[in-house]
Amino acid sequence: MQNYKDLIVWQKSHLLTLEIYRITRKFPREEQYILTSQLKRACLSVVLNIVEGCGKYTDADTANFFQTSLGSIQETEYCLLLSKELEYINIEEYTKLEKSTGAIKGMLISLIKRIRDRGN
Repeated sequence: MQNYKDLIVWQKSHLLTLEIYRITRKFPREEQYILTSQLKRACLSVVLNIVEGCGKYTDADTANFFQTSLGSIQETEYCLLLSKELEYINIEEYTKLEKSTGAIKGMLISLIKRIRDRGN
């Protein structure tokens, strides 16, 4: 078990979540229960699965939760692309968020690999 707040990937995911909550405030009202909701749930899932993984006793369990976070960051990445193409966010916002999702994805992949290698 470890403190999730010490993980840089959690810190970056938390900041991404805050930013996504901020930008989705300006999404069209008709998207409130569709894309806005899905984007918020996806990015929140990244953070929450990191938190839950840090509370597990075995490396295998921790890696599985981080793997779920990886799937959720992929989902977040697509929702952001769709948001850009629907012109709900501008290219500058998209570029910044895309860099964040890419960095988080890379950190999760490295972390999962390190945990799984440690268990072998």
